[in-house]
Amino acid sequence: MNKNEDKKFVLIIASIASFLTPFMGSAVNVALPSISIEFEIDAILLSWVATSYLLSSAIFLVPFGRLADIYGRKRIFLYGILIHTASSYLTAISTSPMILIFFRIIQGIGVAMIFGTSLAILTSIFPVGERGKALGITIAAVYFGLSTGPFLGGFLTQNLGWRSIFLMNVPLGLFVIILIFWKLKGEWAEAKGESFDIVGSIIFGLTLATVMYGFSLLPEIKGTLLILISGVGLYSFVKWEVYVRNPILNLNLFRNNILFTFSNLAALINYSATFAVAFLLSLYLQYIKGLSPQNAGIILISQPIVQAIFSPLAGRLSDKIEPRLVASIGMSITVVGLILLSFIAEKTSLTFIVMCLIILGFSFALFSSPNANAIMSSIEKKFYGVASATLGTMRLIGQMFSMGIAMIVFALKIGRIQITPEYFTHFLTSTKTTLVIFAILCVLGTFASMARGKIR
Repeated sequence: MNKNEDKKFVLIIASIASFLTPFMGSAVNVALPSISIEFEIDAILLSWVATSYLLSSAIFLVPFGRLADIYGRKRIFLYGILIHTASSYLTAISTSPMILIFFRIIQGIGVAMIFGTSLAILTSIFPVGERGKALGITIAAVYFGLSTGPFLGGFLTQNLGWRSIFLMNVPLGLFVIILIFWKLKGEWAEAKGESFDIVGSIIFGLTLATVMYGFSLLPEIKGTLLILISGVGLYSFVKWEVYVRNPILNLNLFRNNILFTFSNLAALINYSATFAVAFLLSLYLQYIKGLSPQNAGIILISQPIVQAIFSPLAGRLSDKIEPRLVASIGMSITVVGLILLSFIAEKTSLTFIVMCLIILGFSFALFSSPNANAIMSSIEKKFYGVASATLGTMRLIGQMFSMGIAMIVFALKIGRIQITPEYFTHFLTSTKTTLVIFAILCVLGTFASMARGKIR
């Protein structure tokens, strides 16, 4: 098998893995009401079916990225697919909510192993001139998973029950495992022989869990206290990482590499300013426009479809043009899309909403692939796993920040009440305020994107 065939199969493997994990996250959200009915659980416990998966993914991303650099990226990636596939089956046959949540945590660990290594393996295989295109295709697979999740998840739940969503992962996972043994040759472990920082991993995991859980509780006092405590954890983590010989996260990557630092900062800002947009519009379309969940989903799918179409093209463009320019243009267009959306009112046409979503989808595509290309091309080979995991962590933290910002605005403008017609005006004001905040964040993100420097 020649090198081009090697690359092709690596890209197929990475793309399927990149589809599986976001598909699972978005499909399960549709199934939550059915899970609630079957197990007769309250809303708080039900929220942990989704939150436990997100938390465990975030906590273990960087540690597994580091382990992959030391012990081999293919090995950790394979273990991740095995764990994700097995836990999907075990989740499907869960007999109680606590067992279900436990296996969702295990699933999240598998996702961390997959996302902490997939971009690193691609970066190891594809040289600089071809890397952007490959990253663009895998990022398109992520968006494809996000966009098909609600629809396919809804179809499976309605016709075959919620357990079928988890069972669907099993044959796909087995197919990837066969491909890995059959076609994925070689191993990549440029940090082989270095020690693993267990203490740093524990501090990192506890700090991340505290800040993410804190944001999920905002604007309650408990949430604010947890975020303050996480600040102490972050300080302790930085002090330890400077002291230890082989840190889990080499802070010199941030201190001595402006390109890496600002590219990750741009990613954090981008996700913080955009993730909650679909949540806000889903409520707007159902409350204000009176659409059914399915019809609201049809409107919202326009954004990830556009992302999936243009991500490979944007990635290829970043192989030829400086990635920071392509990504910064993408972030600037995001500002335009968010400002346009901030003008929505009760009588805004659905055509206008779709147009704004298409603009946002195009801008996200222009930003994501080139930004990933910039991050992975800015560091030495032995840090590929950590870099891949750091980008994944920025994504997850940004998603939590985004929802946290939306929840704070809603709490201040509306309070903890059910959204009924008499509160629609307050709901619209809250939505518009949040979108303006997101637009301001993206302006700052554009400056961070432009300040990163050049790869070439």
